Amino acid sequence: MIVMTSSLAAAAGGLFAVTRFYLRGADLGKWDDSIPTTFETPEPSAEMQAVNKYLSQEFRASESLEAKRKRFDAGGHARDFGCEFRRDVAHFNGSAVPGEWTLVDGADPNKRVLYLHGGAFTVGSAVSHRPVTSNIARRTGCSVFAPDYRLMPENPRSASIEDTRTSYQWILENGPNGANKADKVAVAGDSAGGNLALALSNWLRDMGHRMPDVVIGISPATDGAATGPSVRENFETDIMLKPLVAPMLKVPHDILLWAMWRRLGMRPSAIEISPVHDRLHDLPPTLIHASTAEILYDDAKRYTNKAQAAGSPVKMQSWSHLCHVWHIFDDMLPEAHQALDEIAGFMREHGVAK
Repeated sequence: MIVMTSSLAAAAGGLFAVTRFYLRGADLGKWDDSIPTTFETPEPSAEMQAVNKYLSQEFRASESLEAKRKRFDAGGHARDFGCEFRRDVAHFNGSAVPGEWTLVDGADPNKRVLYLHGGAFTVGSAVSHRPVTSNIARRTGCSVFAPDYRLMPENPRSASIEDTRTSYQWILENGPNGANKADKVAVAGDSAGGNLALALSNWLRDMGHRMPDVVIGISPATDGAATGPSVRENFETDIMLKPLVAPMLKVPHDILLWAMWRRLGMRPSAIEISPVHDRLHDLPPTLIHASTAEILYDDAKRYTNKAQAAGSPVKMQSWSHLCHVWHIFDDMLPEAHQALDEIAGFMREHGVAK
């Protein structure tokens, strides 16, 4: 009986250690120091209330994946953005990733932006994020390539990482008019795409490849283990992500970590999918945007604090009372244009934008 009890205790201890240190990763609480809010906005404005009403009506947990994908793309087809969208395929080292260039009149083919769309790695496309890519192209004069990286669940999580790397290495040598080396390159992305952008930056550093001249993370997911306090604290104010996160909060966190490990095929704290758990030294100039009201606010804050402590030139700008990735609501929110102007200014400061 004593031997059996000891064995059970040892097994329980081992399970606890695997969960807390292998799946969850290092405690990120040391990077919770507050960062002053950059832009205070009304609580919430009439425009933001209209967006929240739209999100409440459209972002439903019961909606099928196919319906979500169609709804996301519908926004990219519904408007005339005043620019050209040119389909292309990124080829590198035997891999091929389809996508599209966003081009405005007079766009510089040698100043390029790799834009990685959001959508929780399950929805979204180059088409769905035209409101963002068109605004970046217009404000910077750059040629913007948005890849249609492979989505879950029909593909493993690692596929999005592979496609991101392929697309980046391709645009270094290829522009909208064919093969030609890039003079300047930026990498940007929102939410899931922000995760891919920051993870790519770490990987390029470690591999000794050419780094982007700037990196932009819009409401980025940086911690796959979802340990930030804002996941719960901002649950009620983040209308967009609330339906996605609600089922997760009903499950004990340790059990959730095991479920995520099985679903992702990688431990939640692995640096490939949790860039905040990587070493954040020697990074390129990086701009992070987040709303203090969104679930992923602490993901952005922790990444910024850790990167700055490592000596990397990472800057965070935050807005109060806004939704997750408010930049995409350029036809509804004046703060979307303010944030996009800040991105263009950051790129211009570092020689990427015209």
